[in-house]
Amino acid sequence: MSVSPGRWRPAAAILGAALLFTSACAKSEDDGATASNTPASAGAQVVQSADPEAATCTLEQFGGTKFDLKTAKVGFSQSEKEANPFRIAETKSIKDEAAEQGITNLTTTNANSQFNKQISDVEQMIDSGVQLLVIAPLNSDGWDSVFAKASAKKVPIITIDRKINADPCKDYLTFIGSDFAEQGKRAADEMAKAMGNKGKVAILLGAPGNNVTTLRTSGFKDQIAKVAPDIQVVFEQTGNFAREEGQKVTEQLLQSNPDINGIYGENDEMALGAITALKGAGKKAGDVKVVSIDGTKGAVQAIVDGWASAVIESNPRFGPLAFETATKFLNGEPVGQDIIIEDRQYGTDNAKTDISSAY
Repeated sequence: MSVSPGRWRPAAAILGAALLFTSACAKSEDDGATASNTPASAGAQVVQSADPEAATCTLEQFGGTKFDLKTAKVGFSQSEKEANPFRIAETKSIKDEAAEQGITNLTTTNANSQFNKQISDVEQMIDSGVQLLVIAPLNSDGWDSVFAKASAKKVPIITIDRKINADPCKDYLTFIGSDFAEQGKRAADEMAKAMGNKGKVAILLGAPGNNVTTLRTSGFKDQIAKVAPDIQVVFEQTGNFAREEGQKVTEQLLQSNPDINGIYGENDEMALGAITALKGAGKKAGDVKVVSIDGTKGAVQAIVDGWASAVIESNPRFGPLAFETATKFLNGEPVGQDIIIEDRQYGTDNAKTDISSAY
């Protein structure tokens, strides 16, 4: 099977990329289907070719003991409630791949956006004897108590989609995720193009306290200043990666800045909330340019419908790569301390044809 066509970053960045296949993703809140019809290959994560000098980690370096992943006790900690399509697809990918690999003892928890609960969830899993942890962290800091417990038992931790500020191959094994600063830069390029390199833009910031928000913001602002100095960032406020908050913040934005020309949503959910607010304010499709990051079906459909200009993907289908990485590690092979995936993007040229690749 082949990967569905999309607009990818330069080919040099993905030479030697490994295609990792996953099952169809779960439904978006924006359609009534019970499951996506996306072929597994269409949602495949693509891994950047690693720098030969990049740091790696082995079982010997980590100081752990080999075990059989299929019979091991494995824990997965989800950070946010599964109302966001990203989280739905992410959790489903972990569960589906565990089943595919014959992992019979998988425990999953959900912190429902409560950091103290996530810490407690993970500590309880360590106390219960998990041998491997996959964590989608809510925050990037505050994990010291978890690391202390995991280190005492030599439990390897794979972090996905958000990075923890700690030492790889010591506090945790590896991070698997996107280049968030690059996502911000690509969003800025698309915003500059949509706005004709001039005007006023607002930023709907993600949740504070994690590297995704920080890097998507700095990447966007740095690139806008570089490629379109006549675009002014006149408004920044957090929408906490939530659709309802994105709508409320945009309603406030339109009152204070009725002449806004562009809105950068640091995830699709906030952008879709913004579009609802734009419609409520009597705006027409395309009056305000909207660019966001994630790659949900709802946001890609908004491009088709004329309400959004571009969407930069952030692929949530981590199951195959997470368990492949764990298998290599347990076999004594070196694994990268940072495993960065490539993300496609959607625009007016491919949104309609490639929407089946969205989640």
